[in-house]
Amino acid sequence: MKILVISDYRLTVTLRPEAEIFIGLQKKGHEVTIMTYEDAEYNQRFIENGIRVIPFHPEKKRDKKSIAFIREELVKGKYDILQMFNSLAYLNGLPAAKGLPVKVVLYRGYTGNIAWYDPFMYFKYFSPRVDGVVCLVEAIRQIFIKNAPWAKEKFRTINKGHDISWYKVKGDFDLKAYGVKEGEVSFVCAANDRKMKGVVHLLKATHYMEEDTPLHLFLAGNGMDKPEFLKLINASPLKGKIHILGFRKDILEIVNACDVFVLSSLYGEAITKAVIEAMSLGKAPLITDIPGNKNLVISGESGLVVKPGSALELSEGMKQYLQHPELITKYGEAAQNRIQTVFHTSRTVKEYEAFYQELLAK
Repeated sequence: MKILVISDYRLTVTLRPEAEIFIGLQKKGHEVTIMTYEDAEYNQRFIENGIRVIPFHPEKKRDKKSIAFIREELVKGKYDILQMFNSLAYLNGLPAAKGLPVKVVLYRGYTGNIAWYDPFMYFKYFSPRVDGVVCLVEAIRQIFIKNAPWAKEKFRTINKGHDISWYKVKGDFDLKAYGVKEGEVSFVCAANDRKMKGVVHLLKATHYMEEDTPLHLFLAGNGMDKPEFLKLINASPLKGKIHILGFRKDILEIVNACDVFVLSSLYGEAITKAVIEAMSLGKAPLITDIPGNKNLVISGESGLVVKPGSALELSEGMKQYLQHPELITKYGEAAQNRIQTVFHTSRTVKEYEAFYQELLAK
């Protein structure tokens, strides 16, 4: 197959799971061309793997010059698949593909703002020119089908795969500097504060603990020092063991140093990358049962899954790790194995290849 991809590959860490799909397809014998920003960090790796890179990405919505540029490449290259990953690409790539035999595939990575009555959806996902839509998780596909049942065959769930080798820590994070003693269990939540992250419930969960509970909680990310959170921390029996770290570039080192990764999200997310990173590092997860993370962690096998919005259940999950510390190692190893098998990048490559071949067969 000849595949043209239009996406933004300027940030290696964020875009690696996506970029490696097309390196995998290139290695399987398909001819991949990437259209992205000239200064994209991933360009060199694409080139090293035999992928042609076109240093271009649309900057405006429905821009005549961008549409013409993309169309010229589609005609000249005689591509089988046009795969796009963002709105600027969609709004220029779709009109560029008008009347051409290329199969057009879009991508959706989050569950929110999908509605049949939204007119903008018909310029993108619900457009008759779209042949397929890759959904990051099954919850997204179900929302699409509910809102566009006439197009249900277009939507396909394919998780972005990972590889544990991508997540290498470059240094150590000193837990002792924060008063963590031998035998105490350290929990970490890495997230920028938004209501959907449910940090309020995580902090309330510490109110169910005793003052001498051997537990430390680290909060990493922007907005963790907001007054509402500080008030809950000051009222917690563990107020001296809750540590606000703010935004950190060494987040992998922090996660790697801790025992358990906590996700207290309430809604709106697809599969959460921070959890995948923690699982890749062999950290035991404690997450909430939001639709986007369905089957990411199997509760009682590769971590613990609790009801979203329940401080009590979060506290019970934390206590389970405290009372049965052997689960930290057991679930951590199982979580890492789950990433390397069920959510491995090689599986994603195979599923993209199969989806493209199905579209071409039609």
